[in-house]
Amino acid sequence: MMGDPIQLKDEGNKHFQAGDIDKAIECYTSAIKACKDKKVLAVIHRNRSACYLKKENYANAASDASKAIDVDAADIKALYRRCQALEKLGKLDMAFKDVQRCATLEPKNKTFLETLRRLGADIQAKLKTTFSTDSRVQNMFEILLDDEMEKDKREKAANNLIVLSREDAGAERIFQNNGVPLLLNMIETGKPEMILAAVRTLSGMCTGHKARAMAIIHMVGIDKMCSIMAVDNEEIALATCNLFQCVNDSLTGGDHREYGKEEALVLDASKDLKDILLSLLEMVASKKVSGHGRDQALNLLSKNVPRKDKKERDNSRTLFTIDHGLKKILKVCGQVPELPDQLPLTDNTQLIASVLLNKLYDDLKCDPERTNFREICDEYIKAKIDPNNMDKTIHAINAISGLLQGPFDVGNALVGHQGIMEMMVALCGSEREVDQMVAVEALIHASSKMSRASFIITNGVSLLKDIYKKTKNERIKIRALVGLCKLGSAGGDDYSLRQFAEGSTEKLAKQCRKWLCNPQIDTKTRNWAIEGLAYLTNDADVKDDFVEDEPAMKAMFELAKSKDKTVLYSVACTLVNCTNSYEKKEIIPELVQLAKFSKQHVPEQHPKDKKDFIERRVKRLLKAGVTSALAVMVKADNAILTDQTKELLSRVFLALSEDPRDRGIIVAQGGGKALIPLALEGTEAGKVKASHALAKIASISNPEIAFPGERVYEVVRPLVNLLQTDRDGMQNYEALRSLTNLSGFSEKLRVKIVKEHALPEIENYMFEEHDQIRQAATECMCNLVSCKEVQERYLEDGNDKLKLLVLLCGEEDEDIQRAAAGGLAMLTAAQKKLCTKMTKVTTQWLEILQRLCLSTDPRIQHRGLVIVYNMLNSDDSELVKKLIESEMLEILSVIGKAEDNPKRQDPIDVARTCLVKAMDLGLIKPFSNPS
Repeated sequence: MMGDPIQLKDEGNKHFQAGDIDKAIECYTSAIKACKDKKVLAVIHRNRSACYLKKENYANAASDASKAIDVDAADIKALYRRCQALEKLGKLDMAFKDVQRCATLEPKNKTFLETLRRLGADIQAKLKTTFSTDSRVQNMFEILLDDEMEKDKREKAANNLIVLSREDAGAERIFQNNGVPLLLNMIETGKPEMILAAVRTLSGMCTGHKARAMAIIHMVGIDKMCSIMAVDNEEIALATCNLFQCVNDSLTGGDHREYGKEEALVLDASKDLKDILLSLLEMVASKKVSGHGRDQALNLLSKNVPRKDKKERDNSRTLFTIDHGLKKILKVCGQVPELPDQLPLTDNTQLIASVLLNKLYDDLKCDPERTNFREICDEYIKAKIDPNNMDKTIHAINAISGLLQGPFDVGNALVGHQGIMEMMVALCGSEREVDQMVAVEALIHASSKMSRASFIITNGVSLLKDIYKKTKNERIKIRALVGLCKLGSAGGDDYSLRQFAEGSTEKLAKQCRKWLCNPQIDTKTRNWAIEGLAYLTNDADVKDDFVEDEPAMKAMFELAKSKDKTVLYSVACTLVNCTNSYEKKEIIPELVQLAKFSKQHVPEQHPKDKKDFIERRVKRLLKAGVTSALAVMVKADNAILTDQTKELLSRVFLALSEDPRDRGIIVAQGGGKALIPLALEGTEAGKVKASHALAKIASISNPEIAFPGERVYEVVRPLVNLLQTDRDGMQNYEALRSLTNLSGFSEKLRVKIVKEHALPEIENYMFEEHDQIRQAATECMCNLVSCKEVQERYLEDGNDKLKLLVLLCGEEDEDIQRAAAGGLAMLTAAQKKLCTKMTKVTTQWLEILQRLCLSTDPRIQHRGLVIVYNMLNSDDSELVKKLIESEMLEILSVIGKAEDNPKRQDPIDVARTCLVKAMDLGLIKPFSNPS
């Protein structure tokens, strides 16, 4: 039912005057719907505009005022309201015009004249900065493109340009000042530092702005961007990869601007995204592209093609990539660097390609899609195998190796095909070193899973032993040895399932260590030695020998820090084995008896896998510098540092930080910082392990040293995640202790902990039956109560938070008592209302308070007396009277009259202050001779 517009307008006016703006808007809106009279409608719009100004909804305020001005161009109230709204929206020139009209209509109105003067000055200042920014931009380009200019001036101009491009206003000024053609001129100079500055500036301009990113792609050209990324310069390839990523993010939803009606017409990015994808696939198998450029093209595909979340339904990008690019990726896997006329690669290219194959295969949703993937691989391999052309054949075998390191099932199916295994065996006996090498590597990759390795164990062991004994070539010898290591470790750490005769595993390991320490051997071959150790260190004798061999450990750490990152997984596996941080199945004694009785196999633990041996190994690893190696490994590119590898590194960190005495070394070598990315990304198990290691370090370290700068704020979320109830008690406890340490450090950290929704979890653990967890939670809360938001939670009605804190003060456990009393003392000092509330939440409050004040522990007594002082100071005369009439006065007198005692001075001083306060309030007469 429509009401009377005049009546509704009057009601709205009443609400507005009473300060109920929402009700006023409601009435005005109803009046607008019901009103037919133009002039009345203009007044209502003008009134609603005033409401929107109050609500800081400036766009609506301006719109309503405009509707009133459309009816009466001289509506001075509407003009001034629109001026106010436009000023807040940053449209100073339009606001200036409105207030100019107002001043013309009422030349003596001081408000209008003052606003006119202020806006005039603001506009001048804005013009000045715009012009100065524009002239600065042009000046920077002049410096950069002047060959005669000094080098340090050009470097400074380049840095300023990059910084300017990262702010939206700055990026827009560069763009409007002919920036893109000038940046292209910088790229054309061919000087690496100029290209880098230009590419980084373009990245800043493309970030978070879809329209500008699309304009830049069209002005620069996707082919041009690819040709820059193809250059043989690691820094330039990485910077251009980042530019592509910024473009991709802006085009796929990283831009949250409102573009209005034109968006659908102008900003359809699907064609550009498709062109970029096709261009990257072209780069993958192009001879003109450097190894670094190829790595970055593969990285971009890896990051942007598969779905981020398997719940998304659309995997069309993956299907498109498989149809247009799978053979190109296989071509990269099949390259044999020792042969002539191969694609330029880095040490990491083929592993990145395998990881990409795995991600694409994982992203497929149904059997027909997987069958298509397999058929394309099958067709590719068949076309390459040619008995009359050895080079093509070993390319095919190497491509299978790439698949075995990626989607293993696809590679494994190919190995099982007619003739492939025979071909591998035949190649092992070839005259050419390169044939043997490719075949042996493929055999090694094929023997990955224990059950599937049975065929290879039966045929492969004798074959590999044969090669190992006969070949004079160290590089092939080492690979054959790794094959034997791999097959020899198929029983895992089960002592009773050793594949080889007693002692031969140690011999193999000794040989691996020897190769590892030999700098004369090429890096790739030494990496294979680590791969061998990754398998052999399942054996406890081998682990023990390895950690005793410091040169071998140091050699492994140096290789882990090198540019070749293909070794990361093997190093991580070796370290997990040495620290015994792999997932262990719990062995139940009753089941062991049952298994023995029914003649089933029972896993046995090696004597050297007992706790004291593990601890000794951890100490040796730390002494050899394992932490600094781990810190470098964590920084590797995401395409190579897979989630599985991250989980292994997290397990190692957790094992290393077990002993509190070792945590200082870990912090000193950068372990604290290195753990943060592991705790934020990766598998669920990996993130939990890394968070647990973080908690161990954060609970006893100075946060400023362990996590310098802004890093410390990133630590909070992983720690709060450890408070979840499905985590184990030890994780909850360590997380609470570390949060206690952080919250004692700064107000900013306390606010961050509260923002991460830690309070409900911490309060939950204050109810915990386990004493240590309850104590840790109470101590943490004690540090957090100085935070305004926490105090407000205690002031709210309808919960038992304050009651719990008061009752915890009455606990038998002195540590809990001390923490709870500390929290209560701080709360009652900050919020006087809580002094009164405390007496209402439990009838035992006075008895508990007296117990605190009579405690033999001076720290608890001090906290209790501070609570008493806060109550005397609380402006609640009833409460003060009740306190003084109770036995509390006698307790205060006894403590206050005591002689000075350095061990108990704090409580004595507070008791005396309480007595003085009581005298000031006129509740007690002065002592005849107060001390």
